[in-house]
Amino acid sequence: MRVAYQWLKEYVDVNLAPRQLAEALTLAGIAVDRVEDLGINNVVVGEILDVAGHPNSDHLQVCLVRVEEGKEPLSIVTGAPNVRVGQRVAVAVEGAELPGGQTITTTNFRGVVSQGMLCSAQELGLDLTDLPDEQLHGILDLPQGSPVGAKVDQIFGIADQVLELDLTPNRADCLAMVNVAREVAAVTGGHLHLPEISLKPEARNAADMTSVDIEATDLCGRYVAKIIENVKIGPSPQWMQKRLLAAGVRPINNIVDITNYVMLEMGQPLHAFDYHTLEGRRIIVRRGRPGESIVSLDKVTRQLDPEMLVIADAVRPVAIAGVMGGLDTEITASTTTVLLESAHFDGASIRRTSRQLGLRSEASMRFEKGVDINGTVAAADRAAQLMADWAGGRVAAGEVDAYVRPWTPPVITLRMRRVNEILGTALTMEQILEVLRRLHLEVRVKEEHSLEVTVPSYRGDLTTEIDLIEEVARIHGYHLIPTTLPGGATGRSKKTAAQRLEEICREVLAYAGLNEVITYSFVNPAVFDRLTLPSGHPWRDTVAIKNPLSEDQSVMRTTLLPGLLEVAARNVNRRATSLALFELGRIFLPREGGEGGLPRERLVAAGLATGWVDRGWQQKPLLMDYYYLKGIVEELFARLGLQGYRFMPVGDFPGLHPGRTAEIQVDGENLGFIGELHPEVQENYDLPERTCVFQLDFETMQSLLKGLKQYVPLPKFPAVTRDMAIVVSVEVPAAEIGQTIQATGGELLRHYRLFDVYQGAQISAGKKSLAYTMVYQSAERTLTDEDVHVVHRRILQVLADRYGAELR
Repeated sequence: MRVAYQWLKEYVDVNLAPRQLAEALTLAGIAVDRVEDLGINNVVVGEILDVAGHPNSDHLQVCLVRVEEGKEPLSIVTGAPNVRVGQRVAVAVEGAELPGGQTITTTNFRGVVSQGMLCSAQELGLDLTDLPDEQLHGILDLPQGSPVGAKVDQIFGIADQVLELDLTPNRADCLAMVNVAREVAAVTGGHLHLPEISLKPEARNAADMTSVDIEATDLCGRYVAKIIENVKIGPSPQWMQKRLLAAGVRPINNIVDITNYVMLEMGQPLHAFDYHTLEGRRIIVRRGRPGESIVSLDKVTRQLDPEMLVIADAVRPVAIAGVMGGLDTEITASTTTVLLESAHFDGASIRRTSRQLGLRSEASMRFEKGVDINGTVAAADRAAQLMADWAGGRVAAGEVDAYVRPWTPPVITLRMRRVNEILGTALTMEQILEVLRRLHLEVRVKEEHSLEVTVPSYRGDLTTEIDLIEEVARIHGYHLIPTTLPGGATGRSKKTAAQRLEEICREVLAYAGLNEVITYSFVNPAVFDRLTLPSGHPWRDTVAIKNPLSEDQSVMRTTLLPGLLEVAARNVNRRATSLALFELGRIFLPREGGEGGLPRERLVAAGLATGWVDRGWQQKPLLMDYYYLKGIVEELFARLGLQGYRFMPVGDFPGLHPGRTAEIQVDGENLGFIGELHPEVQENYDLPERTCVFQLDFETMQSLLKGLKQYVPLPKFPAVTRDMAIVVSVEVPAAEIGQTIQATGGELLRHYRLFDVYQGAQISAGKKSLAYTMVYQSAERTLTDEDVHVVHRRILQVLADRYGAELR
């Protein structure tokens, strides 16, 4: 919102300079981004010392002009006939920028250098109505007492400053000059004097000339129609044009400018129809109809639909409500009667229509943020008054006011104790009353220590007691609120098991060299095609977004893989040859049985690795393949104390390589999966070969953990190490062999480790050799060779019986 300082001073007595006012408003919660200086730069008062004819032109003259005491006068060439010695004139020196866009530079006119320009009133953008005829076309003749070197814009009072407000969404009321004036009055204590509206109806009764029918009562709460006859279309007055330009609005003609001026002044968007172009001379507020269209003021044909609110006459749509008028009913040079619209439309509807049509204006923005439903009649009356004054109009008596949803002012109870409790102050009842009255709120003392506050219709942001407390704080002054330490009893808290689980997971994965990423929870349904998921796959059962920003973010994710793959593809495309990523995030699943409501959320962890790990010059790089990622997952399980897990090979897992994929199970429960991407998926994302991924379900993992780890003292007795190599069928998983070893070894088997796998010429085809290191240890005594031999032999026997294992 751009607030012209001189315009603002018409509504409130301001005793602060513009930049001081900006600081005061900012401290009161109305942020001022910047103060912009308006006016005419580098145009000063000069005195003509000499006038001579131009040596090479019979219609030009060369003037010697003094523009600053103690400096050399300027030589300026002019064609104006009304120059004379001793005259005070407006001089645009080099670098000046005139309102018409002209920039002044030193110029050579037929062999004579001109160091500036003598300006006319028109060139300075001044109001010409009160000037004598000789000054309309000649240079501006300034009063003889004008000091040489003074700025011309200050002499004519056209210098101004604009305060650019950065309003928060809840302060839509400050999109009106009169409400900014109310804020200034509350902050500074200045006297408020709002525009007086005085109408003298001279024409027929408005109710006899038109009617208003609101069909879409859910989208339009009020519609006011006012009639102004015998208007004459022309330019608006100079002062109004300057104010519109200062606010960033382009002047068009007196009628349109008045509607824009009142919108800026009172915050109520208005629209003017050419009354005689309305079929049936009536207004119908309704939804658009299928197949219906309108040619808008920008001469573009717009397709309408039933979700859009339109203003129609008896035959056709004549405006897109709150967004843009129609070309057929626009104000033209031949317009003589105006039907003025002042309405209250549903903000969500206007925002949806504006976005769909790609049209956004000052009016639509105000409707989106919220306008004062009780200000519609006053705004229409104010515009009618200005049309009578500046367009020669005759205002019809009364107005047609369709008010289908009358507004009831909210009444809020404000407790003194609560004010001081929240703010940490000791304000008295009188101080609080003073603040509320400065804000022009209607206040009644309800009880000894509480007030009853009635909120005006233009303050839609005040709905609860805490809102009023905020008002007290900002108008009393945030800087006057004492600094205090937080009070109250402190408590002890600790992280939940789920929070601790997340923390450990992040630590382990980060320490293992994976970089954490955070991706969007919304995805494009097409990602499931890139993952080569068959129809009916559970991941395709998504939760759709009702109002997606785009098709790329239209459903909620059911797996973290799409986001990880997109990040990996983007980095590979930028020549990143090695990547190790992980993400902890939520997936969103539909309610079972088609129930409505919010989706089910599950926290999962996912990782991706591709390329090589550089291990320094002494070692070869390590391929980040399936086994690399599997080792990281196993390290996570070890850190969590999760035991009994198994990596079960899966022959067919959509999106993953059929021979290099495993489901991770614990006690028959599926914890997640790990595997290499299917070649087709790698091709879809332009990823390198052997790219591997995993995904783990946190809720399942948490349910499988056995609680706190139990402390076990370090053994005092020595351990005994034995190695063994067994030959088994290649079909037997090494994990299954390891679980059998652990179960059979009992308490004496401290731990075991697989250190070699061999398949080759030295063993039979279809067989593999698994070599293990076994560590035996007792917490109670030193083991003998016989103790170890018994357990070791028992393990070999069980492996032979169960898997046909042979000692190599």
